[in-house]
Amino acid sequence: PNVKSPEGFGGDDDPLDVIEIGDGPLLMGSVTPVVVLGSLELIDEGETDHKIIAIRATDSRAASVKTVADLETHFPGVVPKLVDWLIRYKTAEGKGENVLANNNEPLSATDAIAIITECHDRWSALVAGQGGPGASPDFWLGGSS
Repeated sequence: PNVKSPEGFGGDDDPLDVIEIGDGPLLMGSVTPVVVLGSLELIDEGETDHKIIAIRATDSRAASVKTVADLETHFPGVVPKLVDWLIRYKTAEGKGENVLANNNEPLSATDAIAIITECHDRWSALVAGQGGPGASPDFWLGGSS
């Protein structure tokens, strides 16, 4: 939460979420190579919750789908459906609608990869004991007691 976006929203201290739009389900917890296409930025209680949009590398359309713009050709209407779902999914719990940054438009693949890289660098520093500003000394990293 201490690192702010240009809009002034801090991160949510959660792992990145990936929305994989390829064919069929993936096993929960599976590690699946993907092609990063972009990112939608959900603002949840004043914090940015990145939703990385990707397609599994083994999907037959992965060679043709490299950007969010390519999605409309190969997956017509999928981006507006993702936006609608992200805005409304918490209303089932009685909460209000969510807000997305960037006027509900996805960020580019380049921007999404930069987000992934920044988060990975922060995680690497945390694991190395160099959590940086605002990192909790009590942050659980597993394996230690």
